[in-house]
Amino acid sequence: MIDENNKEQSVEHFLDLIKRSRRGKFKIYIGMSAGVGKTYRMLLEAQTLLRNGIDVKIGYIETHKRKETEALVEGLPFIPRRKLFYKGKELEEMDLNAIINLRPEVVLVDELAHTNIEGSKNEKRWQDVVDILNSGINVISAVNIQHLESLNEEVVEITGTSINERIPDNVLQMADEVVNIDLTADELIDRLKEGKIYELAKVPNALNNFFQTERILQLRELALREVANQVERKIYTEVPKNIKLRAELFLACISTNEESAKVIIRKTARLAAYYHSKWYVLYVQTSNESSDKINLASQRHLINNMKLAAQLGGEVLKIKSNNIARTIWETADKYDITTICLGKPHFKFYQLVLKTAVFTQLLNKMSKTHIDLVILS
Repeated sequence: MIDENNKEQSVEHFLDLIKRSRRGKFKIYIGMSAGVGKTYRMLLEAQTLLRNGIDVKIGYIETHKRKETEALVEGLPFIPRRKLFYKGKELEEMDLNAIINLRPEVVLVDELAHTNIEGSKNEKRWQDVVDILNSGINVISAVNIQHLESLNEEVVEITGTSINERIPDNVLQMADEVVNIDLTADELIDRLKEGKIYELAKVPNALNNFFQTERILQLRELALREVANQVERKIYTEVPKNIKLRAELFLACISTNEESAKVIIRKTARLAAYYHSKWYVLYVQTSNESSDKINLASQRHLINNMKLAAQLGGEVLKIKSNNIARTIWETADKYDITTICLGKPHFKFYQLVLKTAVFTQLLNKMSKTHIDLVILS
């Protein structure tokens, strides 16, 4: 006799396989900054596809008036952008409905992290791409490494500038292929000085800000590392299960501290992405942090951080308890966690370890298991 729950799970699994088989293939060109040649390579590939009889169309391309890039647009069929008025101005946006209705074999969609004009179906262009893929259309897209959500803090530290337009990490993980367009720092700066990235009048300012050698090198490292992680993920998912290493499962423990929680969430998301593993976010609500005692700002920060965790692919757990250490341990045990991620405490850490018996017990228990404890700065 077949168990009803197993029957439903089997059906859901089969439907999921059908949906995935119908989904379009997704290729992303990624680079360390503007001007490395992502759009150029997209168009070069599109020209090759067109010569081989593939129905490829431009959904949205931004040439930034670069002559080399504009030359490659010639001869490629494109889907007209839709026009709409916003705040008294006529603006152009990618026409999602037209792409889905025309159903080309391959569509080019540039600037994946773009925020759509108010009134569009989706808030972000990457969400448009998901709709296109789900319609069975193959997509070639491009994005800069600094637009990746979990790298936000690192990018701010490197460049001194916060990037407002970002994509969740799982968008990159959805890609069937990720190609890094790599240049040395000297090559990129030479391109800038030759006016191949921005008009010459903007070059001195760019050299004094974003296009400093040390910044480019650090962004280049991030891009190379991310593509290496992508290869690791593919190996991890395609290696037969019987020879896989044990699955890594991460538990990020957060508090109501806004900035600390963001760092813990993003860094744990990066770790989970590297191992292509499931991860959880745990918030232990003590009686001192009940809804009638905690201030509205802290409540709002907590909700926003939980949304961020969900957006990055984490499963949020909220447990009421006055014993934080024991709750962390019990949760780790229940969900077979391999690594617990904590932020730097805002108190004297060693005093807590020495004076709090339960926390000492937690460390003792962990020392007898394979669970790792990571303190994130």
